Amino acid sequence: MLQEEGFLHRIMPILLKIGKNCLKIGLVGKTFILNYQIIYRPAIIFWSCAAVLLHFSLPNNGSFSGSNQIKDQISAEAGVGGGGYSEKNVPEELREAAWNLELGMLEPESFSKPRTLLYNSYTIQKGDMIGGLAETFGLNQDTLISINNIKNTRLVQIGQVLRVPNQDGILYTVKKDDTLEAIAAKYNSDAQDIQIANELFTNAALPGTSLFIPGAKLDWMERQEINGDLFIWPTAGYITSSYGYRIYPFSDGGGRQFHSGMDIGAPSGSPVRAAMSGRVSSAGWDDVLGNHVVISHHSGYRTLYGHMSVIRVKTGAYVGTGERIGDVGSTGKSTGPHVHFTVYKNGVTVNPRALLK
Repeated sequence: MLQEEGFLHRIMPILLKIGKNCLKIGLVGKTFILNYQIIYRPAIIFWSCAAVLLHFSLPNNGSFSGSNQIKDQISAEAGVGGGGYSEKNVPEELREAAWNLELGMLEPESFSKPRTLLYNSYTIQKGDMIGGLAETFGLNQDTLISINNIKNTRLVQIGQVLRVPNQDGILYTVKKDDTLEAIAAKYNSDAQDIQIANELFTNAALPGTSLFIPGAKLDWMERQEINGDLFIWPTAGYITSSYGYRIYPFSDGGGRQFHSGMDIGAPSGSPVRAAMSGRVSSAGWDDVLGNHVVISHHSGYRTLYGHMSVIRVKTGAYVGTGERIGDVGSTGKSTGPHVHFTVYKNGVTVNPRALLK
């Protein structure tokens, strides 16, 4: 029986390398009988010998045989308890093999069983971002967004206090005729988990009640909207007039008027692209907007592109995100080449800047 630790350190890497190389070659050629008999079978023998030697050279605490002194040192430094190998006591060339020999352990039942919803609090610091905070707390960002009713992750403020739950999930407002089973099915959750998380004594929930749905996530569109990553810029340029009230450029008296979109200045003839995929619902001429295109998207969104010199799509056509729909121009009521970009949500204008990537 081999007792010399130095000898083991020298012989083990050699056996492992031979076994690995033979195994790799054998796996590639094992469909051919000759390779299988000559290469693959010896690879298995070499690999088995290496594994057996490694097993006998690694006692339960992870040190090599003949190393009681190291065993005592590990106990003193690492404290009481097991759980794995001490990496510093395993030569680098043996670590991969040692880790490959480890068997998986079942997750403790307490980790995965339904839990009552509990909260901690956290105060936003300089440089914090919702995505980074979610990662720090071991949650997905949907959870922090929903629990704290965040409408725009770009607008969180230093000093703002967040509620941080002890598990992933989102809040849902119960509607008339809703049941826990129906809500659970909608979010691929479990009715019993919902009952436990919210400490419900029955499987009924009153309309208007806010329930925490364990494991649920936000709709993709809603997440993109909240993160301000919904639309691409329709053209490469700069903002010449923002969304909201402004001095009307065509009024002699300089009166204020609400600007329903965002003007993006760019050289004449520059490509105008669909900010998101959808179907062209309108394409034509308007005395104010000039050559313009309207695209209908999912989830109640529509986008309008005005003052173009050329329209390159037709009504009813489907366009992908970034597809060219026209060219920058100055048609209609315009002071210079630009694109008037408006976003509608369920028929009402919203600020495009908050939704652009």
